[in-house]
Amino acid sequence: MDLGSRIADYSRQAADRAPYTPPTGTRRERLARGVGHLLDGDPDRARQVLASAGFRVTRLTDAASGRRYDEVAARGDGPEARWGRLYVHAEAGVRWNVQVPHPVADRDTETLGARLLEGAPHGALVVAGAHRTSGRGNTADVAHRTDSAFHAIVLELQKRDIPGIQLHGFAKGASRPYDAIVSSGAAHTASEAAERLADLMDSSDLRVCRGWSARCPLEGTTNVQGRAAERHGTTFLHVELAPTARDGGAKAAPAQAALTGVLAHWSNPRQSVNR
Repeated sequence: MDLGSRIADYSRQAADRAPYTPPTGTRRERLARGVGHLLDGDPDRARQVLASAGFRVTRLTDAASGRRYDEVAARGDGPEARWGRLYVHAEAGVRWNVQVPHPVADRDTETLGARLLEGAPHGALVVAGAHRTSGRGNTADVAHRTDSAFHAIVLELQKRDIPGIQLHGFAKGASRPYDAIVSSGAAHTASEAAERLADLMDSSDLRVCRGWSARCPLEGTTNVQGRAAERHGTTFLHVELAPTARDGGAKAAPAQAALTGVLAHWSNPRQSVNR
């Protein structure tokens, strides 16, 4: 199957803004335990635990790359279908992850996330399943809520010191003249990975605002996954991209190449996963 198309097809459902109800604490705990088993290389146990949370594990083979992935997805079309999905490079050991908290709302971030997953080995992709405005108040804005399946999955990755990049999009304007805004979220210092990403973007003539050395908009300091990463001491990159630096834009290719460069560095077993 075409992995990118499968992820894109799922993400498009967010455009419907169907009602969203967050999972209960019990469901989140079961989902987290199941994902933990999967990340630890025990897919059989993962399937058993995830089934009790209303989820299944499906082994997929991407037609283009031949790589195999495990998809964690809801078993039916109920509320669980809008809690999000996880894609894990199977039998390879996860060394990095990409997070897409606002599919459709931050246009093309879901497509970019899929391409990044396909572009380097040893990765995982966490994608939300609902539009950020589809819930009551901000309940569906998973980048700012700790009671989501998305957050529970990201925490399991952080507990294993697996670094992550979270993708966002912004509208370019007079106060945002950048192609990309890179920060470490809640952390005010730059990790080696943040410096590497900004340097790669600079070398491709992308205008980058570095959140650790300049006063940038949209630094993600209130992002709950970023705050959790700071507590765990895990590398977290909060990346905001202008429309031209996302899928189909004039600067999308160099932006994707820069992001892939960081992921490829993390994929190398000789490199430290938290750099």
